[in-house]
Amino acid sequence: MTDEEDRPRAGPGSGKAVFHEAVSHQLGQPLDALSVAEFDARIALLRAEIERLETARAAKAASLAAADAFFKK
Repeated sequence: MTDEEDRPRAGPGSGKAVFHEAVSHQLGQPLDALSVAEFDARIALLRAEIERLETARAAKAASLAAADAFFKK
């Protein structure tokens, strides 16, 4: 973690400093100590990662299909 990530940031319109905690998740980690809000944050994080993976997979598949079509001519 960098110094920038540790510093408080001003919340929108609040006039107060807000600490932004980085959300992360490790597969297989114990879940019993998580709050409902932490579950929600981790689920959102994992859904975004799944979407990123699916987008990258689709791009890779399209690239392979284009290469196959080019070399089969």
